[in-house]
Amino acid sequence: MFDIGFWEICLVVLVALLVFGPENLPQAARTAGMWVGRARRMVSSIQQEIDRELHLQEMRDAIKENEKLGLHQFLEETKSGISELEKSVKETTSSFTTSASTTSTSTTTPAAGQAVLPASINNPIPPTRL
Repeated sequence: MFDIGFWEICLVVLVALLVFGPENLPQAARTAGMWVGRARRMVSSIQQEIDRELHLQEMRDAIKENEKLGLHQFLEETKSGISELEKSVKETTSSFTTSASTTSTSTTTPAAGQAVLPASINNPIPPTRL
């Protein structure tokens, strides 16, 4: 930031010694150090606030953009998912109706809304105990 060398610092100390005197120089240096520290902390806190606000604004913009794109994409995916589901339901229904019409050799037919289960499911093997 500043290009201050050793000799420039010596010159500033010599002038301060002449202006304030040897008795008041330590107190003046302490006060100057305190003000420099306060100024640095203030600048640092302002930079942190600006960085935080910029980050928050970027996040808000990204959220808005994702909401626009995400909602549209979500709707498209939902529509395609529903159409695929409708297709699979139609295929399953048609396969059940064709299989039911070809396997009408059984003597008992289930009531409306009941499913035909294989004999292994109707008569499960009892679990064995260990």
